[in-house]
Amino acid sequence: LRRQLEVMRLSLLGNQMNPGQRSRIVELSTAVESEFASFRPEIQGRHVSDNDILEILVSSPDESTRRRAWEASKEIGARVSERVRELARTRNEVAIDLGFSDYYRMSLRLQELDESWLFETLDQLERLTSEPFRAWKQRLDATLCERFGVERVYPWHYADPFFQHLPAAGGLNLDESLAQTDAADVSLRTFAAWSIDLRGVLDDSDLYPRADKCQHAFCIDIDRSGDVRILANVVPGERWVETMLHESGHAAYDISIDRSLPYLLRRPTHTFVTEAIAILCGRLVRDRRWLTKTAGIREEDVNELLSGLAHAAAAERILFARWGLVMTHFERDLYSDPEADLDARWWELVERFQLVRPPPDRRMPDWAAKIHVAVAPVYYHNYLLGELLASQIEGVCERDAGGVSGSARAGELLRSKIFKLGASLCWDELIEQATDRPLAADDFAASLA
Repeated sequence: LRRQLEVMRLSLLGNQMNPGQRSRIVELSTAVESEFASFRPEIQGRHVSDNDILEILVSSPDESTRRRAWEASKEIGARVSERVRELARTRNEVAIDLGFSDYYRMSLRLQELDESWLFETLDQLERLTSEPFRAWKQRLDATLCERFGVERVYPWHYADPFFQHLPAAGGLNLDESLAQTDAADVSLRTFAAWSIDLRGVLDDSDLYPRADKCQHAFCIDIDRSGDVRILANVVPGERWVETMLHESGHAAYDISIDRSLPYLLRRPTHTFVTEAIAILCGRLVRDRRWLTKTAGIREEDVNELLSGLAHAAAAERILFARWGLVMTHFERDLYSDPEADLDARWWELVERFQLVRPPPDRRMPDWAAKIHVAVAPVYYHNYLLGELLASQIEGVCERDAGGVSGSARAGELLRSKIFKLGASLCWDELIEQATDRPLAADDFAASLA
């Protein structure tokens, strides 16, 4: 009962706002989400989707086409930036009325996270990844300079608009190997090995692109009683296979929670814990056993890729960690002062953490082109903590279950020690019980070696 009351208090406190504030937040959020869902920039007279832009950045050898695609990916930022600032102001008003200094600090408190602990942990992550990332990026940039015949690498030379995903030049690319892989079917088989049946989830989901549809991916638990659905925009290739594994990880957690728990506790113990499970599942796309046994790629073909698998996995993790540091620090700054020069601050953080210099004279609200800033506020740190926890859980599965992929024992461990417990325990207590120690960065750092 005590845990239910605490969960209820935390979930209700942030919604204690006056009708005017509530209406304004809903109005702005809805408008921004609609803009992201429907806006399609133009390249050479043709309206393009996010997937079209990614295809150009992954494959086009033409400098001007790449630059236009990158710039097109940022156009949404200029369309929504003032509304995102207004959202931050209004959210701050709510937080101040409730006795907090700003919305960011309030949100961390309501998420049962201590700000000092969080940023000490992120500072440790920055230190652990600084030199490995610098060395890896120097090699990547040298490869890109040679590929494009340039002396300096600009943001459009990378393989996605925010330099958050591993480019083909930076490690192993599995697009060719997974070109014929059915992302939904392989997700079903992945979780069946853990005795988790996702057929009902996928039957009720919306998985493929269409006009005016949200171009992103997410999993949603509709009723905490088994109605769980995924929205995606699956096209062939590694990215969407990994995304489907990630979102299916969320779904597997949700449908495995003990339904005899009270309604308030029938949810994951913390957002970053369900993110850890999703990240753990997404990592399978680079797991040798998964590629052969589940994805059905010929063993001799996987053997040819072996030398690159571990390197690519480490590069993907370190790249995303540095990107996540940009987002987390930027959000804290956004809510500390929504009137600040956020355009400049964004690029200061990108240069600090990702070692990416802005194009000359770039003065645009590129920060607002990332949908999470507007519609998933104070969330990105959960991905970073999720990366740390995913590595910690992976270590336990290796030790106690012989690995993650295809292991019935790993499935039992995850279901019994994490999934079924829902929110009956606070996140720190659950993690210590499930992994035999508090959350730490040790296993994540070891995975980068």
